[in-house]
Amino acid sequence: MTSESGLLEADAGVAVDIERLNRWERLIRAAIVIPCPIEPVWQVLTDYERLADFLPNLVISRRLPHPATKIRLEQVGAHCFLKFHFRARVVLDIEEQYPERILFNGVEGDFTIFQGAWELKPKGQLTQLIYSVHLRPRLSLPVRWIENKIHRGVTVNLLAIRQRVEDQFRKLPAR
Repeated sequence: MTSESGLLEADAGVAVDIERLNRWERLIRAAIVIPCPIEPVWQVLTDYERLADFLPNLVISRRLPHPATKIRLEQVGAHCFLKFHFRARVVLDIEEQYPERILFNGVEGDFTIFQGAWELKPKGQLTQLIYSVHLRPRLSLPVRWIENKIHRGVTVNLLAIRQRVEDQFRKLPAR
């Protein structure tokens, strides 16, 4: 079933679409509705040092020094597939455009292209969170082989973000 955004409905309200741009590149778009306003969603997404604490596929997320005054992150993701342990590393430059979007661009790592955004759209007291990334792994990473893992990983991560936001929002003092 296709949603308003053109994404395919998937697990637990997560819509994911993977577009094959060519043999090596993919454009991934995913969306989820989070039953909280934008501010707690933004807080969770920009708590960069703690992302690996709750995102199941992320083993490292840490800030690195940036040559300018911007935000630079190193992230390492890991998946296990048929006893094969797959790890991918990316160093991202981040541009925050509060409260609408967080842009990221890979400047180093296991991808020749890794750029995209987190977009936050208010829907009353709800937030639609949209993730998009254009990626091209280096030749040693077979994108077709990992495509299903990417689909599942994006779904699991969006569900984890929703859970983290709900947990954090419940802890906020009433206004």
